[in-house]
Amino acid sequence: MTPFRFVVLGFLLYLLYRLITGGSKFPQRTIDHEQTRGPDHPGNTFKSHDELVEDPVCHTYIPKGQALLLEQDNKTYYFCSTECRDSFSEKGAE
Repeated sequence: MTPFRFVVLGFLLYLLYRLITGGSKFPQRTIDHEQTRGPDHPGNTFKSHDELVEDPVCHTYIPKGQALLLEQDNKTYYFCSTECRDSFSEKGAE
């Protein structure tokens, strides 16, 4: 065998060894226990997510902050799209 074949064979064996042992040089990801607590936990350092509201036309749940609003008959309705909002306003509130 030529020296080049020994080098290639050695490199392939090294790759196989790294594959089998899972030898990554990157550190393992750790769990941040502050983020695993519930959104109402007093020790949380992150803000809770926006409240979900249901679209009355297609019954899709969307974040309240991203919803389209329609105020009709002193009531606020939340919609996922302009099509749903227009459909609801044409049909009228139930």
